[in-house]
Amino acid sequence: MSRVIFMCGPAGSGKTTIARGLEAQGMARLSFDDRAWQRGHRAMPLSDDVHRKIEAELREQLVGLVGSGIDVVLDFSFWSRQMREDWRRLLRPLGVEPETIYLATPREVVLARVRARAAVHADDFPLTEAVAAAYFDRFEPPTAAEGPLRIIE
Repeated sequence: MSRVIFMCGPAGSGKTTIARGLEAQGMARLSFDDRAWQRGHRAMPLSDDVHRKIEAELREQLVGLVGSGIDVVLDFSFWSRQMREDWRRLLRPLGVEPETIYLATPREVVLARVRARAAVHADDFPLTEAVAAAYFDRFEPPTAAEGPLRIIE
């Protein structure tokens, strides 16, 4: 049975750092940011159309990896409970209960990290201060009621 981890936190919280560590341990890492960068996008947020296309590709890839017994870390924001539930619904028929790793990083740290981005690779998408603050402010932290949860502060 494959293990699937949802990295969860706003932009700048440190998700990719943890996800890359899990990748180094053998998990496949799927990332909206990587896929967008590969397509030539250098700014966030993505248009709805581009976001939908990338999401469809990632969903298909996730199902294939899980079907092959490969462990996967989803390096997404998982910013809303609805988003997390949508991806859980995809995994349920495959017999997978994902674990959520939530990075509870303080707002001032998140905003400072985003300000320091230089747009030199996919893990470094620049965001305006206003967009980064909006992402942080509308973020819905996960709860244990949603499923297995590990919080990193």
